[in-house]
Amino acid sequence: MKINSAEFITSIYDLRTLPKSVLPEFVFVGRSNVGKSSMVNKICNRKSLAKIGSVPGKTRQLNYFLINEEFYLVDLPGYGYAKVPEQIRAGWRKLVEEYVSDRQNVSMVFVLIDARHEPTYLDELMVTWLEYYEIPYVIVLTKSDKISKNKMEKQIYRCSKIVNNDDLCIDYIPFSIITGEGRNEILALISKCLKNPRKRD
Repeated sequence: MKINSAEFITSIYDLRTLPKSVLPEFVFVGRSNVGKSSMVNKICNRKSLAKIGSVPGKTRQLNYFLINEEFYLVDLPGYGYAKVPEQIRAGWRKLVEEYVSDRQNVSMVFVLIDARHEPTYLDELMVTWLEYYEIPYVIVLTKSDKISKNKMEKQIYRCSKIVNNDDLCIDYIPFSIITGEGRNEILALISKCLKNPRKRD
């Protein structure tokens, strides 16, 4: 897939203001500071399409990016940043959960996990939750350039331990914004999904 156009559309704080579009949506979710915005920029080959926050955990909205006028990339608020008050974390959680569980346009979720660290309880909770709602997902191991191939294999194995439904977990993809590793694989998955759109009940 070639990215011909990429445009920031809107930030959503209230699900009642979601776009009325029926275009497929590919979602990026993960802990704060795992590299979601950087990944959006790398996927689209744009340096500042998605704004990278200087303070982890600050983003509280869903950010929509229209790609090739054909589908959306949706950057969700990060979870698990300790310095954020619990009341705000709970609000984010509600926003994210209601969006992914109810939004019919969601075609695939990319769960980002830092390749240097073991999956956390919150990562496991997200995977379990996606499986409960039968939403296809991909585990993306970010910052892959920071570790060796041998350590990456071990990390993929650790991530496989939080997966209960191999039919819903489509793949494990090492990703680096430095080397570009994983970019083509992610675009290929999106392209395949667009050709065979998922239908939700």
